[in-house]
Amino acid sequence: MADCNSCPSKNSCSTEQQNTCTVKNNPHNQVKNIIGVMSGKGGVGKSTVSAMIAKELNKKGFNVGIMDADITGPSIPRLLNISDKKATANELGIIPVTTSSGIKVMSLNLLMEDEDQPVIWRGPLIAGVVEQFWTDVLWGDLDYLIIDMPPGTGDVALTVMQSIPISGLVMVSVPQDLVSMIVSKAINMAKKMGIPILGVVENMSYVKCPDCSKKIRIFESENTLKFLEDNDLELLGELPMCKDIANVSVDGNDIMEEEIQNTFEEIGGKIVKALS
Repeated sequence: MADCNSCPSKNSCSTEQQNTCTVKNNPHNQVKNIIGVMSGKGGVGKSTVSAMIAKELNKKGFNVGIMDADITGPSIPRLLNISDKKATANELGIIPVTTSSGIKVMSLNLLMEDEDQPVIWRGPLIAGVVEQFWTDVLWGDLDYLIIDMPPGTGDVALTVMQSIPISGLVMVSVPQDLVSMIVSKAINMAKKMGIPILGVVENMSYVKCPDCSKKIRIFESENTLKFLEDNDLELLGELPMCKDIANVSVDGNDIMEEEIQNTFEEIGGKIVKALS
C-alpha cells in the first residue's frame, strides 16, 4: 500500500484504491491540492498560465509551489524571474528555489549550468525525472502544487497522471484548436485516468482594439461554447492576445492591465472553489 499520510487524496480513496495505488509520497511533504495544467499541443501559453495561476493563488495567501514537468521545454524559471538561481540539496532531498513572493519552484533548468542546452533524453528517463520532482523534492507544507505538464498525451503526461495524486486538471487552449480532436484527446485521457477537469482557460481568445477597447474575436465563439457544453466543461477565463501576457515569458513581467488581472483573479477563485 502507498504511503497515504502525505497524499492529497488520502481522504477520498476507497480501501480498494489504496491497496492498488502505486503513488509514492515523501513523508516530509504535506501537499493539500495538486493542479495539473495541460494542453493538447505546445505553443498555446500553458506555461504562462501555470505561472500566473501560481502567482494568483500566492496573492490570495496560500502556500504555493510549481513543478515544471515540461522537461524538454522548461520555461517556468524564466517566467518567474528566477532563471539565475539554482536548486540545492541536502540529506533529505532536493530543495526547490523560492521566489521573492514565496512560491517554491522546481525545474530541470534550476539544476543545469546552461539553460540553453537541450535535453536529449528518451521518454523513460524524462518520466523518471518527473517522478523524482514529486518524491525527492522537499516541498514542505503546500496548499497548492501547480504542475506545468508537457503538452500532448504522451508517456510523460501519463507518468504524471499515474505517479502523482492530481486533484484536478486545468486545460489551456486557443480558439482555433479548442474544438478540434487535439483538445478532445487530452480531455478524454484525463477522463480515462479518472482525474477531474476543473475547466478550460482560453488563451489568445481575442484582440482588444487600442482605440475603442472593443474585443475583436478572430474565431467564432459559438463553436467553442458548444464544445464546452457538450463536454460538460467550465470556461474558467478568456485571455487576450496582448503584449502584457507575452512579456511575462520574456522577463517575468508582473504588470498587467486591470482586466487581465481580474481574469486571473477569477480563474484562481474558481479553482479554489472547485477544490474546497
